Amino acid sequence: MSGTMLTEPTSEPDTHIAALRARIDEIDATLIRLWQERAAISQEVGSTRVAAGGTRLVLSREREILERFRSALGADGTQLALLILRAGRGPL
Repeated sequence: MSGTMLTEPTSEPDTHIAALRARIDEIDATLIRLWQERAAISQEVGSTRVAAGGTRLVLSREREILERFRSALGADGTQLALLILRAGRGPL
């Protein structure tokens, strides 16, 4: 995340804050949509793998995802990845 401002501060802090919050709301809506899409795709991968005689999950793939998030976001990334993985496969 860069420190770049999305909008120029105005003489009215409330107006500036409202604009920033509106952008946060847009980002949140996108994150929710992407979360749901990712979970559905992950569930389909698992179903397809099981139907083909494989296991429901592949631990090496989960470790790869955990590491990707940890590398990009630190400890919080690991926690986020765990939640994302659970959404796609359900609890273990």
